[in-house]
Amino acid sequence: MTETAHSEKLRKSWMWMAILAVVSLIGGVLALADPFAATLAATLLAGWFFMLLGGLQIIQSFQVQGWGGFLWALLFGVLSLVVGVSLVFNPLAGMVSLTLLVAVLLLATGAIKLFYSLSLRPVTGWGWVLLSGLVSIVLGALILTNFPYAAGSVLGILLAIELVSNGVLFLFIALGLRQL
Repeated sequence: MTETAHSEKLRKSWMWMAILAVVSLIGGVLALADPFAATLAATLLAGWFFMLLGGLQIIQSFQVQGWGGFLWALLFGVLSLVVGVSLVFNPLAGMVSLTLLVAVLLLATGAIKLFYSLSLRPVTGWGWVLLSGLVSIVLGALILTNFPYAAGSVLGILLAIELVSNGVLFLFIALGLRQL
């Protein structure tokens, strides 16, 4: 297919990208309007995905019973299923544990980025990596200092920011596609 044909197909798809942008922006605004509901929804969604993952892993493990890793595959499936069931049937506790996990991940990635930035020090732009690491550490510390109260809103706010960011991105892509 020629470059012109590709461009024409892309141009015709701009409306779908615009719809995606609007849906994402609406979801982000709704999540910002009620971070607790968005946090609850994110927790339940994660729970259902863990349950699905666990169930599929258990089924897959029995497909390869003679394999030396059968027990590990089965245990992984059972653990994933238990985590999913726990999140779905006790979402408030799940919100707390997921928020704690996010805080720890922010602190860990922040520390890694700090050390990485120091190893990049002669390279232009190493300061941005340092700044990113500091931001991650500050966010993780803010969550922990307001823990467990932060559990009711942090995940929803992060979800809202992601949805709004994606909506803006999709909107710019749609406008660019329309210009082709």
